[in-house]
Amino acid sequence: MSRASVVAAAAGVAAAVNLLVYLVGRLAGGDFRFTSPSGPARVDAVTVVGFSVIPLAVGLAAVALLAPRAPWAVRAAQVTGPLLAVATIAGMTLPADFDTISKVSLALCHLTLVPIIVVAAAVIGRARVTAEAVP
Repeated sequence: MSRASVVAAAAGVAAAVNLLVYLVGRLAGGDFRFTSPSGPARVDAVTVVGFSVIPLAVGLAAVALLAPRAPWAVRAAQVTGPLLAVATIAGMTLPADFDTISKVSLALCHLTLVPIIVVAAAVIGRARVTAEAVP
């Protein structure tokens, strides 16, 4: 599997899983509304996908580009990626005035990225090793 395919697959998995988490949160009664500086706002499915896929794809793309020349990038991604996913819970989700179901659902969306990042970075790392082994 190419490094680009790994990035795309990870983004697709993240989108699908987090849409499912969002849907379950909505079905459980979460309204996903919060107060923004410009007034009332709502997190919708498009926002969930965007906030899941864009940072993940950008980070993994950087790892995919760096991995052939800087093997440390894989390990760095496996540490910093999950840390950022968890830190953004504290920095973005918890301070907002979401209802409890919405807050828990969005926190779970952040946490689902942890294994996706770790696995995708490992596969990117193996792709680098495999490419080096081929004459």
